[in-house]
Amino acid sequence: MKEKAEIYNLPNLVSVIRLLMAPVLVWLALNQQHDWFLITLVFTVGTDVLDGFLARVLNQITEMGSRLDSWGDFAVYSVMAFSAWVLWPDIVIAERYSFAIVLMSFTLPVIIGLFKFKVLTSYHTWSVKLAVGVTVVAYILLFAGVAEWVFKLAAILCAYAAIEEISISFILHHPHVDVRTVWHALRINKQEKMSNKY
Repeated sequence: MKEKAEIYNLPNLVSVIRLLMAPVLVWLALNQQHDWFLITLVFTVGTDVLDGFLARVLNQITEMGSRLDSWGDFAVYSVMAFSAWVLWPDIVIAERYSFAIVLMSFTLPVIIGLFKFKVLTSYHTWSVKLAVGVTVVAYILLFAGVAEWVFKLAAILCAYAAIEEISISFILHHPHVDVRTVWHALRINKQEKMSNKY
């Protein structure tokens, strides 16, 4: 029963909704629905905030929930990159260096984590949370024609977050979820060494 409770709970349902929104966003992009794409994206990103909030409030933080959250994030951010090119190719070309940094920042840590641990990492670092928040806001501001400079700031934050996640993958000997910082990863290693002594 406990295993079922860990899978079938409200935060996980919200994460599944985010996963299901990814193909909706692709459909909107392919059909050149610029405004509806941005509106739907705001809703989808809202589910990312909501699932974490519900998990904490309802005390339903689980490893499955962390992994679902990561899968949802990866799906939505991949769709955002694809859709940007489909809907606004001229802006993407104009901001190509920032886009390249953001894309590499989201993909390299995932590839390195998969290569080392054979699973999708779910660190949920503070730096990634900040970078993602700023990137989503910057994405909307950029494509709504409001501001461009925020996206450049987002690229810098994404690069830092990626470096930290890659460092965590190199530091850890086994996959862990919810590793908030490099210092947390170092502490996990220290605890594992201590437990192996006894």
